[in-house]
Amino acid sequence: MTIMNELDSTCGISDEELTMRFKESIRIDNEVRKMKGLSIAGYDYETKKA
Repeated sequence: MTIMNELDSTCGISDEELTMRFKESIRIDNEVRKMKGLSIAGYDYETKKA
């Protein structure tokens, strides 16, 4: 029986690295959507509304 730990489930990538990669992927997706003229969902922290 193989026991997986947290690093095994993320291929040895730290939480900080995963977070950075996720944020970068969202940034790239937003740039692509801007080029295609598609809408981009966002959140206004001042009004606390999407």
